[in-house]
Amino acid sequence: MLLRMRLILAALALLCCASADFEESLARNFMLPLAAAAYSDAPQQCLDKTIHGAKLRKQVTVKCDSFHDKCSGFTFVDDKHSIIGISFRKRNMHRSSGSNNPAQMAVEIQETAFQPKVDFVEGGQVSKYFNDAFRSVWDGGLEEEVSYLIMTYPDYDLWVPFSLFSISVGGQKYFTITGHSLGGALASLATAEIISMDLFDKSRIFLYTFGQPRIGDQMYADVHDKLVKESYRVVHGRDLIVHAPAPVYKYVHHKNEMAFRCSTTTKEDDSYQVCTRQEDQNCSDEYTFGLTLADHTNYYGKNVSDFGQSGCK
Repeated sequence: MLLRMRLILAALALLCCASADFEESLARNFMLPLAAAAYSDAPQQCLDKTIHGAKLRKQVTVKCDSFHDKCSGFTFVDDKHSIIGISFRKRNMHRSSGSNNPAQMAVEIQETAFQPKVDFVEGGQVSKYFNDAFRSVWDGGLEEEVSYLIMTYPDYDLWVPFSLFSISVGGQKYFTITGHSLGGALASLATAEIISMDLFDKSRIFLYTFGQPRIGDQMYADVHDKLVKESYRVVHGRDLIVHAPAPVYKYVHHKNEMAFRCSTTTKEDDSYQVCTRQEDQNCSDEYTFGLTLADHTNYYGKNVSDFGQSGCK
Protein backbone atom coordinates (compact mmCIF):
# COMPACT_ATOMS: atom_id res chain seq x y z
CA MET A 1 0.00 0.00 0.00
CA LEU A 2 2.82 2.43 0.91
CA LEU A 3 4.60 1.73 -2.37
CA ARG A 4 1.38 2.26 -4.32
CA MET A 5 0.75 5.61 -2.63
CA ARG A 6 4.29 6.72 -3.46
CA LEU A 7 3.73 5.84 -7.10
CA ILE A 8 0.46 7.79 -7.14
CA LEU A 9 2.13 10.82 -5.55
CA ALA A 10 4.90 10.63 -8.13
CA ALA A 11 2.29 10.49 -10.91
CA LEU A 12 0.54 13.53 -9.45
CA ALA A 13 3.83 15.39 -9.40
CA LEU A 14 4.25 14.67 -13.09
CA LEU A 15 0.76 15.96 -13.80
CA CYS A 16 1.25 19.15 -11.80
CA CYS A 17 4.35 19.97 -13.81
CA ALA A 18 2.00 20.20 -16.83
CA SER A 19 4.44 18.47 -19.12
CA ALA A 20 3.63 18.59 -22.81
CA ASP A 21 4.85 15.01 -23.26
CA PHE A 22 3.31 11.61 -22.59
CA GLU A 23 4.10 10.45 -19.04
CA GLU A 24 4.17 6.65 -18.89
CA SER A 25 4.21 6.55 -15.08
CA LEU A 26 1.16 8.80 -14.96
CA ALA A 27 -0.67 6.54 -17.42
CA ARG A 28 0.25 3.34 -15.56
CA ASN A 29 -0.22 4.36 -11.93
CA PHE A 30 -2.94 6.98 -12.09
CA MET A 31 -4.92 7.07 -15.33
CA LEU A 32 -5.49 3.34 -15.71
CA PRO A 33 -6.94 2.87 -12.18
CA LEU A 34 -9.31 5.78 -12.80
CA ALA A 35 -10.42 4.23 -16.08
CA ALA A 36 -10.85 0.85 -14.35
CA ALA A 37 -12.97 2.39 -11.56
CA ALA A 38 -15.73 3.06 -14.08
CA TYR A 39 -16.29 -0.71 -14.43
CA SER A 40 -17.21 -1.09 -10.78
CA ASP A 41 -20.59 -0.78 -9.10
CA ALA A 42 -18.62 0.28 -6.01
CA PRO A 43 -16.09 2.76 -7.43
CA GLN A 44 -15.27 4.14 -3.98
CA GLN A 45 -12.69 1.39 -3.54
CA CYS A 46 -10.69 2.52 -6.58
CA LEU A 47 -11.15 6.17 -5.65
CA ASP A 48 -9.64 5.45 -2.22
CA LYS A 49 -6.55 4.06 -3.90
CA THR A 50 -6.28 6.78 -6.57
CA ILE A 51 -7.65 10.07 -5.21
CA HIS A 52 -7.25 9.95 -1.44
CA GLY A 53 -10.21 11.64 0.25
CA ALA A 54 -12.62 11.52 -2.70
CA LYS A 55 -16.14 10.41 -1.72
CA LEU A 56 -18.74 8.80 -3.96
CA ARG A 57 -21.91 10.90 -4.21
CA LYS A 58 -24.34 9.23 -6.62
CA GLN A 59 -24.37 6.57 -9.31
CA VAL A 60 -26.83 6.53 -12.22
CA THR A 61 -27.23 3.41 -14.40
CA VAL A 62 -29.48 3.24 -17.46
CA LYS A 63 -30.02 1.10 -20.55
CA CYS A 64 -28.36 3.07 -23.28
CA ASP A 65 -28.70 1.35 -26.65
CA SER A 66 -30.82 -0.99 -28.73
CA PHE A 67 -28.68 -3.92 -27.54
CA HIS A 68 -29.94 -3.26 -23.96
CA ASP A 69 -26.41 -2.61 -22.72
CA LYS A 70 -25.97 -0.47 -19.62
CA CYS A 71 -24.30 2.89 -19.24
CA SER A 72 -23.44 4.23 -15.84
CA GLY A 73 -22.11 7.45 -14.39
CA PHE A 74 -21.12 8.34 -10.87
CA THR A 75 -20.25 11.59 -9.14
CA PHE A 76 -17.73 12.12 -6.38
CA VAL A 77 -16.56 15.03 -4.26
CA ASP A 78 -13.09 15.61 -2.83
CA ASP A 79 -13.08 18.38 -0.23
CA LYS A 80 -9.31 18.27 0.19
CA HIS A 81 -8.61 19.24 -3.41
CA SER A 82 -11.92 21.04 -4.11
CA ILE A 83 -13.03 18.55 -6.73
CA ILE A 84 -16.40 17.69 -8.22
CA GLY A 85 -15.80 14.60 -10.35
CA ILE A 86 -17.74 12.38 -12.73
CA SER A 87 -16.96 9.02 -14.28
CA PHE A 88 -18.77 7.07 -17.02
CA ARG A 89 -18.76 3.50 -18.25
CA LYS A 90 -20.48 1.50 -20.96
CA ARG A 91 -20.76 -2.21 -20.28
CA ASN A 92 -21.56 -4.66 -23.08
CA MET A 93 -23.50 -7.40 -21.35
CA HIS A 94 -23.25 -11.09 -22.20
CA ARG A 95 -26.78 -12.15 -23.08
CA SER A 96 -26.81 -15.28 -20.90
CA SER A 97 -24.43 -14.58 -18.01
CA GLY A 98 -24.83 -10.80 -17.69
CA SER A 99 -21.06 -10.39 -17.55
CA ASN A 100 -18.98 -7.89 -19.52
CA ASN A 101 -18.49 -9.23 -23.05
CA PRO A 102 -15.65 -7.75 -25.16
CA ALA A 103 -16.41 -10.00 -28.15
CA GLN A 104 -19.97 -8.73 -28.31
CA MET A 105 -18.66 -5.18 -27.99
CA ALA A 106 -16.48 -5.67 -31.06
CA VAL A 107 -19.49 -6.86 -33.07
CA GLU A 108 -21.64 -3.95 -31.92
CA ILE A 109 -18.99 -1.36 -32.77
CA GLN A 110 -18.63 -2.76 -36.26
CA GLU A 111 -22.40 -2.92 -36.74
CA THR A 112 -22.74 0.74 -35.82
CA ALA A 113 -20.38 1.63 -38.66
CA PHE A 114 -23.35 1.17 -40.98
CA GLN A 115 -25.38 3.81 -39.10
CA PRO A 116 -25.35 7.45 -40.20
CA LYS A 117 -22.97 9.56 -38.14
CA VAL A 118 -24.14 12.61 -36.19
CA ASP A 119 -22.72 16.13 -36.29
CA PHE A 120 -20.15 17.31 -33.75
CA VAL A 121 -20.65 20.90 -32.62
CA GLU A 122 -17.25 22.17 -33.81
CA GLY A 123 -17.26 20.28 -37.10
CA GLY A 124 -17.12 16.80 -38.51
CA GLN A 125 -19.26 13.81 -37.60
CA VAL A 126 -19.02 11.13 -34.92
CA SER A 127 -20.48 7.70 -34.24
CA LYS A 128 -24.14 7.86 -33.26
CA TYR A 129 -23.51 4.81 -31.08
CA PHE A 130 -20.92 6.57 -28.92
CA ASN A 131 -22.78 9.87 -28.87
CA ASP A 132 -26.05 8.24 -27.79
CA ALA A 133 -24.28 6.30 -25.03
CA PHE A 134 -22.98 9.48 -23.44
CA ARG A 135 -26.26 11.39 -23.79
CA SER A 136 -28.37 8.59 -22.35
CA VAL A 137 -26.71 8.57 -18.95
CA TRP A 138 -26.20 12.35 -18.88
CA ASP A 139 -29.88 13.02 -19.56
CA GLY A 140 -30.89 10.08 -17.34
CA GLY A 141 -30.25 11.92 -14.09
CA LEU A 142 -26.55 12.66 -13.95
CA GLU A 143 -26.82 16.20 -15.31
CA GLU A 144 -29.29 17.09 -12.54
CA GLU A 145 -26.94 15.68 -9.90
CA VAL A 146 -23.98 17.60 -11.31
CA SER A 147 -25.99 20.85 -11.34
CA TYR A 148 -26.82 20.28 -7.68
CA LEU A 149 -23.17 19.70 -6.79
CA ILE A 150 -22.02 22.81 -8.62
CA MET A 151 -24.63 24.86 -6.73
CA THR A 152 -23.77 23.22 -3.40
CA TYR A 153 -20.00 23.59 -3.84
CA PRO A 154 -19.65 26.91 -5.73
CA ASP A 155 -15.92 27.20 -5.04
CA TYR A 156 -15.12 23.74 -6.36
CA ASP A 157 -14.02 23.06 -9.90
CA LEU A 158 -16.30 22.77 -12.90
CA TRP A 159 -17.50 19.35 -14.09
CA VAL A 160 -15.93 17.39 -16.90
CA PRO A 161 -17.54 14.19 -18.26
CA PHE A 162 -15.83 10.81 -17.72
CA SER A 163 -13.21 9.80 -15.22
CA LEU A 164 -12.21 13.27 -14.17
CA PHE A 165 -10.24 14.75 -11.39
CA SER A 166 -8.87 18.24 -10.83
CA ILE A 167 -5.85 19.06 -8.72
CA SER A 168 -4.98 22.53 -7.45
CA VAL A 169 -1.27 23.23 -7.01
CA GLY A 170 0.11 26.72 -6.58
CA GLY A 171 -3.19 28.23 -7.67
CA GLN A 172 -3.26 26.15 -10.86
CA LYS A 173 -5.90 23.50 -11.52
CA TYR A 174 -5.61 20.62 -13.97
CA PHE A 175 -8.26 18.44 -15.56
CA THR A 176 -7.34 14.92 -16.55
CA ILE A 177 -9.76 12.71 -18.45
CA THR A 178 -9.32 8.99 -19.01
CA GLY A 179 -11.13 5.88 -20.16
CA HIS A 180 -10.69 2.35 -21.46
CA SER A 181 -12.36 0.91 -24.56
CA LEU A 182 -15.76 2.53 -25.19
CA GLY A 183 -15.05 4.68 -22.14
CA GLY A 184 -12.07 6.04 -24.04
CA ALA A 185 -14.40 7.10 -26.83
CA LEU A 186 -16.67 8.89 -24.34
CA ALA A 187 -13.66 10.56 -22.73
CA SER A 188 -12.41 11.78 -26.08
CA LEU A 189 -15.80 13.20 -27.05
CA ALA A 190 -16.15 14.83 -23.65
CA THR A 191 -12.76 16.50 -23.85
CA ALA A 192 -13.42 17.99 -27.27
CA GLU A 193 -16.84 19.23 -26.17
CA ILE A 194 -15.51 20.84 -22.98
CA ILE A 195 -12.83 22.74 -24.86
CA SER A 196 -15.19 23.75 -27.67
CA MET A 197 -17.51 25.26 -25.05
CA ASP A 198 -14.56 27.12 -23.49
CA LEU A 199 -15.29 25.69 -20.05
CA PHE A 200 -11.65 25.30 -19.04
CA ASP A 201 -8.18 26.31 -20.18
CA LYS A 202 -7.29 23.72 -22.83
CA SER A 203 -3.57 23.99 -22.04
CA ARG A 204 -4.29 22.34 -18.68
CA ILE A 205 -6.51 19.48 -19.87
CA PHE A 206 -4.92 16.04 -20.29
CA LEU A 207 -6.58 13.15 -22.13
CA TYR A 208 -5.26 9.59 -21.69
CA THR A 209 -7.23 6.69 -23.18
CA PHE A 210 -6.59 2.95 -23.37
CA GLY A 211 -7.77 0.77 -26.25
CA GLN A 212 -9.92 3.53 -27.71
CA PRO A 213 -11.87 2.77 -30.92
CA ARG A 214 -12.14 5.24 -33.78
CA ILE A 215 -14.81 7.83 -33.02
CA GLY A 216 -15.52 9.98 -36.06
CA ASP A 217 -14.59 11.08 -39.56
CA GLN A 218 -11.54 12.91 -40.89
CA MET A 219 -12.95 16.34 -40.10
CA TYR A 220 -13.73 15.35 -36.52
CA ALA A 221 -10.20 13.98 -36.07
CA ASP A 222 -8.79 17.29 -37.35
CA VAL A 223 -11.07 19.29 -35.06
CA HIS A 224 -10.15 17.12 -32.07
CA ASP A 225 -6.43 17.57 -32.75
CA LYS A 226 -6.88 21.34 -32.98
CA LEU A 227 -8.85 21.50 -29.74
CA VAL A 228 -7.06 18.93 -27.56
CA LYS A 229 -3.33 19.52 -27.38
CA GLU A 230 -2.54 16.98 -24.63
CA SER A 231 -4.15 13.84 -26.07
CA TYR A 232 -2.61 10.36 -25.78
CA ARG A 233 -4.05 7.06 -27.00
CA VAL A 234 -2.31 4.14 -25.30
CA VAL A 235 -2.51 1.01 -27.47
CA HIS A 236 -1.53 -2.49 -26.34
CA GLY A 237 -0.08 -4.83 -28.93
CA ARG A 238 -2.64 -6.06 -31.46
CA ASP A 239 -5.71 -4.67 -29.69
CA LEU A 240 -8.68 -5.47 -31.93
CA ILE A 241 -10.98 -2.66 -30.76
CA VAL A 242 -8.44 0.02 -31.71
CA HIS A 243 -9.00 -1.00 -35.34
CA ALA A 244 -12.78 -0.50 -35.26
CA PRO A 245 -14.78 0.86 -36.90
CA ALA A 246 -12.70 0.17 -40.00
CA PRO A 247 -11.37 3.09 -42.11
CA VAL A 248 -13.48 1.90 -45.04
CA TYR A 249 -16.45 3.38 -43.17
CA LYS A 250 -14.72 6.79 -43.10
CA TYR A 251 -13.55 6.62 -39.49
CA VAL A 252 -10.17 8.13 -38.56
CA HIS A 253 -8.17 8.12 -35.31
CA HIS A 254 -7.11 11.42 -33.80
CA LYS A 255 -3.52 11.68 -32.56
CA ASN A 256 -1.27 10.95 -30.56
CA GLU A 257 -0.67 7.20 -30.24
CA MET A 258 1.59 5.41 -27.75
CA ALA A 259 1.97 1.85 -29.08
CA PHE A 260 3.24 -0.84 -26.72
CA ARG A 261 4.56 -3.80 -28.69
CA CYS A 262 4.21 -6.56 -26.09
CA SER A 263 1.53 -9.00 -27.26
CA THR A 264 0.03 -10.31 -24.01
CA THR A 265 0.96 -7.97 -21.18
CA THR A 266 2.64 -4.64 -20.57
CA LYS A 267 5.53 -4.81 -18.13
CA GLU A 268 7.31 -2.04 -16.29
CA ASP A 269 10.24 -2.03 -18.71
CA ASP A 270 8.27 -2.34 -21.94
CA SER A 271 9.21 0.15 -24.63
CA TYR A 272 6.64 1.94 -26.75
CA GLN A 273 6.51 3.72 -30.08
CA VAL A 274 5.33 7.34 -30.19
CA CYS A 275 3.32 8.28 -33.28
CA THR A 276 2.19 11.87 -33.68
CA ARG A 277 0.13 11.39 -36.86
CA GLN A 278 -3.52 10.35 -36.91
CA GLU A 279 -3.13 7.02 -38.73
CA ASP A 280 0.50 5.95 -38.61
CA GLN A 281 1.89 2.73 -40.06
CA ASN A 282 4.69 2.88 -37.50
CA CYS A 283 2.20 2.18 -34.71
CA SER A 284 -0.92 -0.02 -34.50
CA ASP A 285 -1.86 0.57 -38.14
CA GLU A 286 1.00 -1.71 -39.14
CA TYR A 287 -1.09 -4.67 -37.91
CA THR A 288 -3.67 -6.14 -40.26
CA PHE A 289 -3.72 -9.77 -39.13
CA GLY A 290 -3.56 -11.41 -35.73
CA LEU A 291 -5.67 -8.81 -33.96
CA THR A 292 -6.94 -10.00 -30.59
CA LEU A 293 -9.37 -9.14 -27.82
CA ALA A 294 -6.83 -10.37 -25.24
CA ASP A 295 -4.67 -7.34 -25.93
CA HIS A 296 -7.73 -5.14 -25.51
CA THR A 297 -8.87 -6.43 -22.15
CA ASN A 298 -5.36 -6.31 -20.64
CA TYR A 299 -3.37 -3.11 -20.16
CA TYR A 300 -0.25 -2.78 -18.02
CA GLY A 301 -0.60 -6.42 -17.07
CA LYS A 302 -4.10 -6.04 -15.66
CA ASN A 303 -7.48 -7.11 -16.95
CA VAL A 304 -8.95 -3.61 -16.83
CA SER A 305 -12.58 -4.46 -16.06
CA ASP A 306 -11.64 -7.12 -13.48
CA PHE A 307 -9.16 -4.71 -11.92
CA GLY A 308 -11.85 -2.09 -11.49
CA GLN A 309 -14.47 -4.51 -10.20
CA SER A 310 -11.99 -5.83 -7.62
CA GLY A 311 -11.52 -2.33 -6.21
CA CYS A 312 -8.20 -1.79 -8.00
CA LYS A 313 -6.50 -4.34 -5.75
